[in-house]
Amino acid sequence: MAEKRKQISIRGIVGVENVAELKKGFNRHLHFTLVKDRNIATPRDYYFALAHTVRDHLVGRWIRTQQFYYEADPKRVYYLSLEFYMGRTLQNTMINLGLQNACDEAIYQLGLDMEELEEMEEDAGLGNGGLGRLAACFLDSMATLGLAAYGYGIRYEYGIFNQKIRDGWQVEEADDWLRHGNPWEKARPEYMLPVHFYGRVEETRDGSKWVDTQVVLAMPYDTPIPGYMNNTVNTMRLWSARAPNDFNLRDFNVGDYIQAVLDRNLAENISRIIVLYRISTLQDIIRRFKTTKKGSPGRTSFESFPDKVAVQLNDTHPAMAIPELMRIFVDIEKLDWDTAWDLTRRTFAYTNHTVLPEALERWPVELLETLLPRHLQIIYQINQVHLDRIAALYPDDMDKLRKMSLIEEDGCKRVNMAHLCIVGSHAVNGVAEIHSNIIKTQVFRDFSDLEPEKFQNKTNGITPRRWLLLCNPGLAELIAEVIGEDYVKDLSQLEKLNDFVDDAAFIRDVSKVKQDNKVKFGQYLEKEYRVKINPSSMFDVHVKRIHEYKRQLLNCLHIITMYNRIKNPTAPFVPRTVIIGGKAAPGYHMAKMIIRLITSVADVVNNDPVVGNKLKVIYLENYRVSLAEKVIPATDLSEQISTAGTEASGTGNMKFMLNGALTIGTMDGANVEMAEEAGEENLFIFGMRVEDVAELDKKGYDAMSYYKKIPELKQVMDQITSGFFSPRNPDLFKDITNMLFKYDRFKVFADFEDYIKCQEKVSKLYQNPKEWTKMVIRNIAATGKFSSDRTITEYATEVWGVEPTDLKIPPPNEPREAIEETARALKKM
Repeated sequence: MAEKRKQISIRGIVGVENVAELKKGFNRHLHFTLVKDRNIATPRDYYFALAHTVRDHLVGRWIRTQQFYYEADPKRVYYLSLEFYMGRTLQNTMINLGLQNACDEAIYQLGLDMEELEEMEEDAGLGNGGLGRLAACFLDSMATLGLAAYGYGIRYEYGIFNQKIRDGWQVEEADDWLRHGNPWEKARPEYMLPVHFYGRVEETRDGSKWVDTQVVLAMPYDTPIPGYMNNTVNTMRLWSARAPNDFNLRDFNVGDYIQAVLDRNLAENISRIIVLYRISTLQDIIRRFKTTKKGSPGRTSFESFPDKVAVQLNDTHPAMAIPELMRIFVDIEKLDWDTAWDLTRRTFAYTNHTVLPEALERWPVELLETLLPRHLQIIYQINQVHLDRIAALYPDDMDKLRKMSLIEEDGCKRVNMAHLCIVGSHAVNGVAEIHSNIIKTQVFRDFSDLEPEKFQNKTNGITPRRWLLLCNPGLAELIAEVIGEDYVKDLSQLEKLNDFVDDAAFIRDVSKVKQDNKVKFGQYLEKEYRVKINPSSMFDVHVKRIHEYKRQLLNCLHIITMYNRIKNPTAPFVPRTVIIGGKAAPGYHMAKMIIRLITSVADVVNNDPVVGNKLKVIYLENYRVSLAEKVIPATDLSEQISTAGTEASGTGNMKFMLNGALTIGTMDGANVEMAEEAGEENLFIFGMRVEDVAELDKKGYDAMSYYKKIPELKQVMDQITSGFFSPRNPDLFKDITNMLFKYDRFKVFADFEDYIKCQEKVSKLYQNPKEWTKMVIRNIAATGKFSSDRTITEYATEVWGVEPTDLKIPPPNEPREAIEETARALKKM
């Protein structure tokens, strides 16, 4: 018999009628599937039947939302992102529609296992990490806050690769996430758009004309994005390339992430698919702007465009949207340059996500000259107007002109996309206070000095619907029992938990929820990795993209240090299960070597009988959203250990904090604000601060000096260098050791000693479960600031010029007149 999931009150009311209706819909969809394909139902058939049943409840609200926007004609927000790391949709949709409990009951009555059906869904891995997952959280918050918002991106035929660990090495396999179909998307061929490439530019009496182009068709696929219990269902529109009859698209569609990264010859194809979504998106925005309520004439003037349209650029990937909007205004709508440029700048805003120089996009002029000749002309003209202004303000300062130009002349001429975004936007923001200060005072200092009012901070956030209600229902219910349910839409209410820090019953209940989560995840690990897990051990977790600046190597050195201490004990050892996970970019050699080192260390540690269950090391294969939903609620210690000044913000740190993990970390990214909110004494902070890193850079970082003066560091490095963890190939990790000693930009050794001491403090506190849990409660109580609802409210009011609303759109069963009444109410606000 299927196991019934515990009913959670904040996930929706279970009514007999609801359950009966859901069962009827489920059986109808299942019957259709079986009649069409086969006689015997599989778990995947059951999943699709459930997904279509839930979608039935979604579609009416989706249509009703668009009708409401049509009537109310609000300002629309367009969020442009190359990545939307959505994960799975089914459970999130059930929660936001208030159907979770009713669906659980219906599936139980049908004799099926809800969790088994949920596991059938493929992750929509349309992203690579934090930036894409942030975009997904933002879409959830925009719908929950009642904003007329749209997400625009690319419908990759293949998501980010599936990672396999074979003989300790990362191996990439194609993520064919659409192979079984996607029940949540709807193709919209009626909105297919032509996108032009190549050709040449002719100068005529009527202005510049882009001629002799090749055309690719952009096909939109829409996915509904439901808000939480407010009947608002917004749209994420993803573009896919389609070929007209006379064009061979075989070499155009770039979906295979692996080959796209590995094969440099595909650079032009990658550029084209990125450009496709930017250009088609702008055409779509213009079409929607021109469309008005029935009976009213279509808009012909663009004077009100920035009052009706806000476009947010999520990093530099959508930067070409700026010259595309200028092309539409100047070449097609025949606006004069100054008017077009004023409208464009008032429309766009830009979010920067990195301070690492190599991560700031630069496009070769030669490529743009071939691919988008008219857009390159427009960029040149934008740059000329921009440089004329700089020259007038700073006469004879050629160095400033060079540093602020959109075109980099050193070596291969390139367009600096970050500079294009800054110049073409009315607002620029970083994603944490420390990051925003760095881009203002260092990375983009000249631009900030020129227009200080343009630069802002918008600290990132996470949606509590997915990252608490969905992934940690036990904790979500426990919190609701003591402070009520309103925190789901107002996370700042979690501060009320401070009243329960010394409540013995609440401490016990929080500890039990964590232990239950650990037992469940421990069983998953034992099944998947065949390693016996001690659920009483500290679950020490480090999951994120593998990159040198995120310093998985520092964690690895600590693992080896713990191993050495177990082998030569001088004090009692607090058992740990260290869990590391994340994907390395296929072409990133050092990141792949880091994975290989971690897996080699794990092999030694996990098979040493002296170590036993005191220390286990697991490398989580194929880390993704659905796996994060399993590991985060079970985590005791969250590793956020990047070099100070390198992590823009981070959002994993917030998810762990919300789910009752304590943080060991540097004062980097959002860790700084987490420490401000919870009190630095409630985090395990170690290592250099930003100013310390700058001072060390001035003085010169000497890795060898740390190696010589710290005995445990010397022992660890000697083990790696000698081949202790790679006896069949002693030189296997030579590239890593050479980097650490000779050209480590992220200064692992400089923070090693302080990190080890800080970890000792962690172990000491873990031996006092009551005090540990009290610190956990203080951390959860301090997470209110890190809701994406707060972040989006700030974007809305301070950047986009719109106001969130708690107006509830009339449900589909109410007459159309109810929409008109609600629309009038919105206009009065």
